[in-house]
Amino acid sequence: MTIFLGAKDIHGDAVELNVDDNIDTQIDASGLTVLPGLIDPHVHFRTPGQEYKEDWRTASMACVCGGYTTVFDMPNNTPACITAERLADKKAIIDSQLSDADIPLNYGLYIGADKLSFSEIPIVKGDVVGMKIFMGSSTGDLLMDDDESLHQAFELAAKLDMLIAIHAEDECMIQERTELFKADTEFSTHSKIRSPEVAAKAVEKAISLSEKYGTRLYLLHTSTKLELELVAKAKAKGLPVYAEVCPHHLFLNETAYATLKGRAQMNPPLRSEEQRLYLFDAINNGLVDTIGSDHAPHTIAEKDSAYRQAPSGVPGIETTLSLLLNAYNDKLLTLDQIQSLTSGHAREMFHLPKSTDSVLVDLNLTKTVVGKNLKTKCAWSPYEGMSLTGWPVYTLLNNRVFDLEKIRG
Repeated sequence: MTIFLGAKDIHGDAVELNVDDNIDTQIDASGLTVLPGLIDPHVHFRTPGQEYKEDWRTASMACVCGGYTTVFDMPNNTPACITAERLADKKAIIDSQLSDADIPLNYGLYIGADKLSFSEIPIVKGDVVGMKIFMGSSTGDLLMDDDESLHQAFELAAKLDMLIAIHAEDECMIQERTELFKADTEFSTHSKIRSPEVAAKAVEKAISLSEKYGTRLYLLHTSTKLELELVAKAKAKGLPVYAEVCPHHLFLNETAYATLKGRAQMNPPLRSEEQRLYLFDAINNGLVDTIGSDHAPHTIAEKDSAYRQAPSGVPGIETTLSLLLNAYNDKLLTLDQIQSLTSGHAREMFHLPKSTDSVLVDLNLTKTVVGKNLKTKCAWSPYEGMSLTGWPVYTLLNNRVFDLEKIRG
């Protein structure tokens, strides 16, 4: 048994922390704070079909280094995970890769909602964490932009008591604004095309469908005041609507395009500084339920392509907790909020059983983000060069102890 001595919880109370790992050792955990193992409800680990960007061998190590012990992976793979057969094939590949990595990561999968494969949804209901809908185009070929299919999906999810996780951007507006700005070649154009109004229009429609059918709705990567004002109204009505915010929207703004260029491109895009700061207000007002990393790696070569050629998405699972802990040190967040946003609320939303998985963090440890030293296969970060105070140092996962300082080297 590995015994951690001197650790405390987020309130400063002593914690008895033992790991039944058949190793007789004691670890001095004085000065370390214990959090529940983090849950990320929103990752893209690129398996199957794009393992050159990421696979579960590298991603699981990135998870452990970031303090994450449970992740839910999205279905926009190649081919898209929209049938029972593809879901089974995907699970088999993941299990094999996790076995290769020797990391017992907890995971769940979403099934993609495709207008031609609704008959598959009831078959896989017990094997997935929810149904994923893309109302706006993004990586992959999953897109549901017609009202008839959206109504059908929300009605079906309600009947099956399934949660819908939704990428809410209005595709018609995206196409119209793409044409409007077709002559622009700067990466900042991305934020003009996918404006706050584009997101708000889709969120309004999704909430109305949730209200009509009683569907549990998880709004992914909300990033604007307009969206979260709609969330506030939905919550006031008692609707089962949940909102996620991502670290890139919390800690970067539109000015990042000047230096990061394509490495700052994601869907939905970076917003103004005013919008960024509003997200912290929304957290403090109880409008935000989860922090999802939206870990979506691409290679450096892909991201360094010209605008309209570079794909959208950034890695994030390895740095999310440290960004949040740094915000705690800057008095922007409390440890209670971080714990709720990274584990507590997700456990309730997805009806997950209790877990003994934990992460021990050093709130005073300062390190600089160096992309090439990260465990994600893409080996870069939009937070390159940032000095962050507060890092995970041990991750306890399914009776295994991962010493992160040794792993990082």
